[in-house]
Amino acid sequence: MRFRWRVGLLGLSATFACERQPAIQAKAPGAALVLSSPAATAEAPSCQPGGPGLSDCGPARESCCVSEAAQGGTYYRTYRDDGHGAMDLADPATVSGFRLDKYLVTVGRFRQFVRAWKQGWLPAAGSGKHGHLHGGNGLSVAGGGYEPGWVAADDGNVAPTDANLVCKVPYSTWTSTAGTQENLPIDCVNWQEAYAFCIWDGGFLPSEAEWEYAAAGGSEQRAYPWGPTHPGTGSQYAVYACYYPSGAGTCKGLANIAPVGTSAAGAGRWGQLDLAGDVWEWNLDWYAAYAGPSTDGAHLEASLFRVFRGGNFNSGTSYLRPPYRFYYPPTFREYGVGLRCARGP
Repeated sequence: MRFRWRVGLLGLSATFACERQPAIQAKAPGAALVLSSPAATAEAPSCQPGGPGLSDCGPARESCCVSEAAQGGTYYRTYRDDGHGAMDLADPATVSGFRLDKYLVTVGRFRQFVRAWKQGWLPAAGSGKHGHLHGGNGLSVAGGGYEPGWVAADDGNVAPTDANLVCKVPYSTWTSTAGTQENLPIDCVNWQEAYAFCIWDGGFLPSEAEWEYAAAGGSEQRAYPWGPTHPGTGSQYAVYACYYPSGAGTCKGLANIAPVGTSAAGAGRWGQLDLAGDVWEWNLDWYAAYAGPSTDGAHLEASLFRVFRGGNFNSGTSYLRPPYRFYYPPTFREYGVGLRCARGP
């Protein structure tokens, strides 16, 4: 079954599929990533081969699998900075320390996952939990209990074929063979593929609270991940509104999407880049209104939509602000929607 979905706010028009592919026998998930303080560059599976999009990210041309530690704390999920120091604060959440990858997942890294999937890899049922929380049970669930991890019923929605990953020309970053786009962020990935990738790579999808906590700088409640400065048109802080690469603000195609880490001045409090702009990032949670304070929790009761955050290369400034939430069905795939992974402390 196929549906037509239009989003005026984002300027997106997409056809997305809810088709299930034949189930494949699951194998054991990828080896756990061992992380050390303060930044981890351990050989996650997606970066092990080395090469473009794997070991040459950002201005320092470093491992694309660097994962930075975010210190735990409490912040407000809903806030508005009026520019004069006054804020409206609501919906507190407490987040334990965790690691969030410095870079968005590149085409090159995702290519390693596609190879494993073609060989029959799928996540084991129950994998992908925040195993460092609640005695190994993972995140607490808003409705009671703990996160279930990977659900086998989602196996058939993992289908990273060439046809699916080239979901809209000229904005799809994937190529059937490795080429000049390996350092671009992968897009056209649905929620199930994002979750499966992170499990295979030794991590998990960040909860909505974790992702926003990192983007907000925790209790600093930043206006943008880097601070109060307007992002401007030079792409030094964020790739957005089609200002990259010329500052013209004209959307033309793939050229408007930057290699990960291009906006070096836009680093968040704990070092992550591109938390605003370039591509949206899938989060773990189903979308729901906030319901009271949260402590290492997530909304994981099934709903219609999963959350993604951060804006993309053609978004306006309001979408770059950490509290901004957007959501789509988990099978949705579209240009400008990608991911980054989180990991235990």
